[in-house]
Amino acid sequence: MEIHTLFLHLAIILFLARIIGDTFGKLGFPPVLGEILVGILLGQSALGLIQPNEVLKLLAEIGVILLLFHIGLEADINQLKRVGVPAFVVAFVGASVPMILGTLLSHYLLDLSLTVSLFIGGTLTATSIGITVRVLDDLGKMKERFAQIVLGAAVLDDIFGVIVLAGLYEFSKEGVVNFDALTMLVLYITSFFLFSPLLAQILARLISLFSKRLETEDFIPPTVVATVFLFAYLAHEVGSPEILGAFTAGLALSRRFALPFAVFLKTDERMAHKVEHTIMPLMWVMTPIFFVYVGLQLNLKAIDFTSPKFWVLSSLILLVAILGKVISGFFVKGSMREKLLIGFSMLPRGEVGLIFAEFGRQSGIYDDMLYAVVIFVVAVTTLVAPVILKVLAKE
Repeated sequence: MEIHTLFLHLAIILFLARIIGDTFGKLGFPPVLGEILVGILLGQSALGLIQPNEVLKLLAEIGVILLLFHIGLEADINQLKRVGVPAFVVAFVGASVPMILGTLLSHYLLDLSLTVSLFIGGTLTATSIGITVRVLDDLGKMKERFAQIVLGAAVLDDIFGVIVLAGLYEFSKEGVVNFDALTMLVLYITSFFLFSPLLAQILARLISLFSKRLETEDFIPPTVVATVFLFAYLAHEVGSPEILGAFTAGLALSRRFALPFAVFLKTDERMAHKVEHTIMPLMWVMTPIFFVYVGLQLNLKAIDFTSPKFWVLSSLILLVAILGKVISGFFVKGSMREKLLIGFSMLPRGEVGLIFAEFGRQSGIYDDMLYAVVIFVVAVTTLVAPVILKVLAKE
């Protein structure tokens, strides 16, 4: 692609994402829904003006990394600790129930092979943490207890998803699951979450020290962004999603965070304010690219809406996809409204579901029909969840 064409595409994406997203917000719909719709309209599902490419993918990844870093900065670490057990329960139920039900349904009722059935079940384990936190943030609900449970659960769910995908990859190649490799993956990810906050705090103190010695605060913004990218890289290296590295860095640099064995490393107020001031403008520009890119990845033209078989398969798998996630909210204490908010917050599959779907297609596990079914299920859960959350949040 010519560089000037890319500039034109970015101009169109940013302008339409902002104007349609804000219009959706003014009409009472989640702005993220408008941004995804922009991608659907511009991409292969409708006009075909902009195709997903590596440059847009990179910018989209930067957008969601900055979003998760910002959420980490704003998160109340003490609240996250208090909801740790409920978050784990929600994540475990929200990942295992769709996986089990999706596999059983596909294998025994739809008579699909075990490998295909496992991949369908694996696809249904996904939760798009980016879409979930953006919707809750737009609704001003991130400080509430249910949102903290969802945040913790979505982080864990992403980790579960990576482990499931790694296991399914081995199974599709060898016919068996390498449990030793999966155990090492879990140990690597656990080690990352244990030691990364300490490293982030040390880097933050060094950034603050250099800024004071150089007598300029201009030193802080680029080095903070560099820290975010570093932690995204480190997370990837241990087998964890990059966005979780950014989230961990955000938590560590939050003014509410202090290591119990190294209180002297707590981020000072000036530093925390400068970090937030640095990230917000970047996030406003880059994050919409991520949600537009989610829409660009969807190919609704690949779906044969006239096929009875398509509707039978889609209806059954969609039912499992919805129930498997919504039921997770009923395993924690709270009002019916909170249970439903938790369950539907875990519903959108978004880009995570699309990664599973694309891997299944490229590996020859999904035929055209099943690929279309999975894309449809991912699209429905992604587009419906923000609307339902908006309704539930108003009550």
